[in-house]
Amino acid sequence: MAKDILIDLIQNALSKAQKESGFSLKEIPEPELERPREKNYGDWSTNVAMVLAHACKMPPMEIANIITAALDNKEHFIEKVEVVKPGFINFFLTNNWLYQVLKDIETEQDNFGRISIGNGEKVQIEFVSANPVGPIHIGHGRWAAVGDVLVNLFRASDYKVIREFYINDYGTQMSIFGQSVAARYRQQLGEDILFPENGYQGDYIKEIAGEIIENEGDKYLKLSSEKQEEIFKLIAYKQVLEHINNVLLKMGVEFDEWFSESELHQSGAIQQVIGKLKKKGYVYEKDGAVWLKTTDFGDDKDRVLIREGGEPTYFAADIAYHENKYQRGFRKVINIWGADHHGYIKRMQAAVEALGYDPDSLEIMIGQLVNLLRGGEPVRMSKRTGEMVTLEELIDEVGKDATRYLFLTRSTDSSVDFDIKIAKTQSNENPVYYVQYAHARICSILRLAQEKEIGEISASKADLNLLDSEWELDLIRKLDQFSEIIERAVRQRAPYLLTKYAEGLASVFHIFYTQCRVIGDDNQTTRARLVLCQSTKQILKNVLGLLGVEAPESM
Repeated sequence: MAKDILIDLIQNALSKAQKESGFSLKEIPEPELERPREKNYGDWSTNVAMVLAHACKMPPMEIANIITAALDNKEHFIEKVEVVKPGFINFFLTNNWLYQVLKDIETEQDNFGRISIGNGEKVQIEFVSANPVGPIHIGHGRWAAVGDVLVNLFRASDYKVIREFYINDYGTQMSIFGQSVAARYRQQLGEDILFPENGYQGDYIKEIAGEIIENEGDKYLKLSSEKQEEIFKLIAYKQVLEHINNVLLKMGVEFDEWFSESELHQSGAIQQVIGKLKKKGYVYEKDGAVWLKTTDFGDDKDRVLIREGGEPTYFAADIAYHENKYQRGFRKVINIWGADHHGYIKRMQAAVEALGYDPDSLEIMIGQLVNLLRGGEPVRMSKRTGEMVTLEELIDEVGKDATRYLFLTRSTDSSVDFDIKIAKTQSNENPVYYVQYAHARICSILRLAQEKEIGEISASKADLNLLDSEWELDLIRKLDQFSEIIERAVRQRAPYLLTKYAEGLASVFHIFYTQCRVIGDDNQTTRARLVLCQSTKQILKNVLGLLGVEAPESM
């Protein structure tokens, strides 16, 4: 990478300058490099001279000039260097470096852009984790997209990562679920009974009850209400969980692990973790309940682990679950939760620290809401059921690719406006169409080249020096940014940077295509431009692959 080479050159220049220019440093720092926003400031810029000014007791401009004079450019990697006030050093690279990017893409293909910052560290990313008592909504869909792409990013950065779904299959909501299905079952078999006041009202409850009747008839009518509720809770839970899994698969999300909350209760894991915390001195009893001293770790108040009646809280189960995560060897644990869980973060971090783990090893990302629109107007109800639109309905209407891509167009701390009309539009207004069309257009160009028998398209054999126009060089520079985007996206936990990059790359390609005739009269120029097209196609495929979106060859 150009950035790494420049860092080495700057550090070597600093070492040389120490010997020849009279300033001393305790250690040679690693300079920060950024790509300037404007091309006339070069390919890369560093503020290292300003950073060192205090330690060296010299003006930044003087330090910058000393560094510049000491730079070794034996490989002719740098075309020129400029020092600008108040002390920035701007580097302009030779075109040869850019041509090497095309050769690297040809060699590495699907692996181009991958980085090695993870060193095989074990990471678990838990996301979606919807209660298995009904269809998953579009908010869950956004978290599914974010979590899935984060896993792809971590794997592209040399981490060992698993996707995990935490099944909330214990507690009051599951009992209410069983009661709701039992009531609909009995109503559909002719009994005149009231539906539970706090029951789940969705049509899907009627559908589950209908399936039970279709498969097993009225054989459960003889049982007591309590027994019916217990049986139906298990039957319906399995049906809903299977449905959730099928919808997620339809969206292209496949979990590596499904972890049941009920198992924590049945195995005694909750009591064990409370015992561990008690031995550490962080548990006490008050008003008939058992409490954790989360205030010892920065929480605003202590939290209940066991209620007065002896029932563990959801918090207690969550502590046991996180203990299990760390026992499985994960060094980093990332949870993606809904916006309504924001107040839960501090207590969970406090619990992790109380268990003896680094609180920074637990990251909690809050996924903001999705505003569903149709032609700019809010959509709140499903035409099919008259209730809230489900994720499955959205996927069925706009497709997997548009669903995933549009969920990923904004930072997770911002809400997303998802316009169904735009998602179905085959125009530049639809960002996923715009990016996919760029890939399809390149495939069309390459097919035409094959029909014209232009010959082998190879970066190692083409005369890449012919790629010297502003539009060609801008496109190569954009291709070169891909690994940096991956690194920024994984470090910032920001999958939206991939969609931003994909659209930017598609835009630069379309400009190049408009300005430069790819298949022309000059065979050598044609081959060079076809190499550039082929490289762009590869990077579009790579970025769409990380996003879990198809790279179509025709549209």
